[in-house]
Amino acid sequence: MSKGIPERVAPQYTVKGFFIGLTIVGLISGAFFLYFIKGLYLLPDKVCDGAVQRDIAIRTLPRARAAEEWADQGGTGRRFSFACRVSTSGDSIISGQVDLRESSKAAWVDSYGSLAADHVIRVSKDGVEALAQMDSDTDSSASVYVPCVPTKMKEGDASHTYALVANAAVIGKSRATGTELRQALTDFAYQLTKHAYKLAECQDPRSFPEKLPRYEHAR
Repeated sequence: MSKGIPERVAPQYTVKGFFIGLTIVGLISGAFFLYFIKGLYLLPDKVCDGAVQRDIAIRTLPRARAAEEWADQGGTGRRFSFACRVSTSGDSIISGQVDLRESSKAAWVDSYGSLAADHVIRVSKDGVEALAQMDSDTDSSASVYVPCVPTKMKEGDASHTYALVANAAVIGKSRATGTELRQALTDFAYQLTKHAYKLAECQDPRSFPEKLPRYEHAR
């Protein structure tokens, strides 16, 4: 009597091995992906000598493999300035600079309005003024204005109107757009201004609000 053909037995744990393989592939792919987006997340929690929260750069700039920060203070008194820049390997940059200027609030608004074709939106709180351009045809930027007279300035010079004026902008591609981008740039400029107010040794101590009013609620 002839023997029957033996049935093939499926290898044990085939299904389990399949899913294990998928998991391994997923982990490798995830690690490979993270390698190309981790740059901004590797920066300190606060960049530019502790002036600005890293999260602002993360929500503003595209993901990138590498990122770096830079900060510099130049001059004192009427020549005071403080600059901050966060750049990525994808050639995207968010930068800001705070300068001590002899400028009234009206002059600041007029000057910025002429540069932004008068399409600006403004918010203010506790004596801090901020504005951002509304033109969609130009690069977005934002500015913050805070009165400041340095302690080392002579009494006669202090009769003029002095203020810290911060400007922030993105060079290259940005992750955020529209109102979200304008808000991020304003937050960047505002945090720079708070940091610069201490460095500039402004005469009048003041408290800053935790954050400025949001643009989506502005009229």
